Amino acid sequence: MAVTRNITATYRNPGKALRGLLALGQREDRALAYLMAGCVVVFIAQLPRLAREAHLTGEELDMLMGASLMAWVFIAPLLLYCLAALSHLVARLFRGQGSYYGARLALFWALLAASPLMLLNGLVAGFIGPGLELQVVGLAWLVIFLWFWISGLIAAEGRAA
Repeated sequence: MAVTRNITATYRNPGKALRGLLALGQREDRALAYLMAGCVVVFIAQLPRLAREAHLTGEELDMLMGASLMAWVFIAPLLLYCLAALSHLVARLFRGQGSYYGARLALFWALLAASPLMLLNGLVAGFIGPGLELQVVGLAWLVIFLWFWISGLIAAEGRAA
């Protein structure tokens, strides 16, 4: 199934969508591709905000974009791998039966599936700026991301490894 169809299926039922991804077999390259795609989309979502910030403060846009690129494409994936491992260990405390791969896939897929809202958040930050609108869109992204991640983690940890 196409990634876009899986994303729309995730908005309907995140647990079922992740079970479908897990049924495709353990493919670390696929999980890494989801992670990198999600991080690149988050980086792209930052560009309108960075352009606004550079315009208002007089800072160099290239420097801001370079720092954001370094943070989201090189550092964030390492931190997300650690967060996924930690989430699996916490799930084991609650008698989770899944694997580290399932926990990674749940987190990485949640990031990618919630990325349309992250793009909207970036547009609001760039065109409207700080305010109630940005907070509402940011909160919506956070709620959707956590819903996808927790539902996916429950689906991944509820099945035998």
